[in-house]
Amino acid sequence: MMQIDKQINPSNNCTVLLLDDNAIQAATRQTILRRAGYYVIAALNPQRALEQLQDNQFPSDISAVITDHIMPGMTGSEFVRELRRFRPHLPVIVISGLEDAEPEYDGMDVRFLLKPLPPDMLLANLHTVLTPVQEGAA
Repeated sequence: MMQIDKQINPSNNCTVLLLDDNAIQAATRQTILRRAGYYVIAALNPQRALEQLQDNQFPSDISAVITDHIMPGMTGSEFVRELRRFRPHLPVIVISGLEDAEPEYDGMDVRFLLKPLPPDMLLANLHTVLTPVQEGAA
């Protein structure tokens, strides 16, 4: 059974947009995040997710984005580049199995993490990128 560190449990209702074309990985990460107290919206299509973000079509404000790097139709770096045009300060975590992909995110203000990513590392990094957002809202 997975242990969740209560110290990194969100103190408010944070909504995370989770982008991954691999449904199994998306479901696993979604479960980890939900058990830690986050509201999670999973998306398999990066183009559609961008449209929904831009048009505020999600049921709640997105607090952070966690995206895969390799997806069909659009890479994670292309997604982030488009996202930054209308949401320049939204916290973004990129998860990739390709260490060589990190330079693609230079100057985009993202946290780049390598797979495999243990649940506690995912949660700790999400907490870190959300902390300035939560403090600004207080």
